[in-house]
Amino acid sequence: MVKPSSLIREKARSPQKVIGRSQALLVVGLALCLLVLFICLMTSITFGAAEIHPNTVFAALTAFDGSAEHLIIQTVRVPRSLIALMVGATSAVAGTILQGLTRNPLASPDVLGINSGASFAMVVVLSLLGSVSAPVYVGCAFLGAGLTTIAVYMLGSLGRSGMTPLKLVLAGSALTYLLSSLTTSILILDQETLDEIRFWLAGSVAGRDVSLFLQVLPCMVVGLLMAFAMGKPLTTLALGEDVATGLGLKTGWVKVTAIVVVVLLAGSAVAIAGPISFIGLIVPHVARFLIGTDYRWLLPYSACLGGILLLLADIGARLILKPQELPVGIMTSLLGAPFFIYLARSRVKR
Repeated sequence: MVKPSSLIREKARSPQKVIGRSQALLVVGLALCLLVLFICLMTSITFGAAEIHPNTVFAALTAFDGSAEHLIIQTVRVPRSLIALMVGATSAVAGTILQGLTRNPLASPDVLGINSGASFAMVVVLSLLGSVSAPVYVGCAFLGAGLTTIAVYMLGSLGRSGMTPLKLVLAGSALTYLLSSLTTSILILDQETLDEIRFWLAGSVAGRDVSLFLQVLPCMVVGLLMAFAMGKPLTTLALGEDVATGLGLKTGWVKVTAIVVVVLLAGSAVAIAGPISFIGLIVPHVARFLIGTDYRWLLPYSACLGGILLLLADIGARLILKPQELPVGIMTSLLGAPFFIYLARSRVKR
C-alpha cells in the first residue's frame, strides 16, 4: 500500500502531472507567448501619434540615420515600449506571487495597497525636497512599498483567527483609501508637485525618463530572476503549509523572500510608471487558467502575459483618441474593474 506521504512527495516533485499539462506543451505555449510578446512590442514601436511607415521603423532600428522619424523611434517609442513590457511583466509576477502566498484570488499590489504606499512615499519626498536624484526616487518607492506590505500583513493578522484572505483584502483596501486620501491632500496643498506628478499618478509609460528607467531596470531584472528561482518552493507551498513543512521546506524563509521580491517588483514598476492597476490581478488568473498551479511555469507565463497586456493597453491608449493620448492606467482600470467585480462576486458565492 502506498503511503499518503509518498503521494504528496511525488506531487511535489512533478507538479506538471498534477495539473495535467505535459512539459512539451508548456514549452510550446511559452514559446508562442514570447512570439506574441515580440509582435506586440514591434506593434507598439510602429504605431503612435506620428504616422511612420513600417519600413522606416525597421530602418530606424537597424540603420539609424539621425532623421526626425528615426529619432522618434529611437528616443520615444522604443523606450516607451520597453518600459510597458517590463512594467507589465513585473506587476504580473508580483501579483502571481501575492495570490499564491496569501491564497487569495483578489490579492495584487494595487488591491493590497502596495502601489499606493510607493506612490505616497514618492509624493511626500517630492513635496518636501523637490527634484531628487534617480536613486532617491527609486528608494522612496521601495521604502513605501515595503512599509505598506508590513502594515497590511500586521493588520490582516490581527484577531484570534490570524491572517485570512478576507481580512488581508480589507486591510489592503483600508490602507489604499487612507494613503490615496493623504496623497490627494498633499497635492491639493502643493500645486507645484501636482503639476509635476499628476500624469504619473494616473499610471503612464509615456514620456518616462530613460535614465530613470536604466536605474530601475536592474532591480526589475533581479526581481524577476529571483521570482523565477522561487518557482519550485512556491509550488510546494501551494500544497499547504503543513505539507510543505513536512517535505522539509523552510516556509518562513520562502515567505520572507517572496515579500522581498514583491516589494522589489512592485516598487520598481511604480517608480517608473506610477500606480498602474489590475495587471497584477488579471494576469495571474489567465495564466493559471492556461497552465495550472506549477509556479515554475506560472511565473514565466505571467511575465509574458503581463507584458502583452500592458503593451496592448498602451497601444489602445494611443489610438482611441488619436492624436491625444490616455494614460495607460485608465485603460487597465477599464479592463480590470469588471474583472475584479466578477472575482469578488464569485468569491462571495463560494
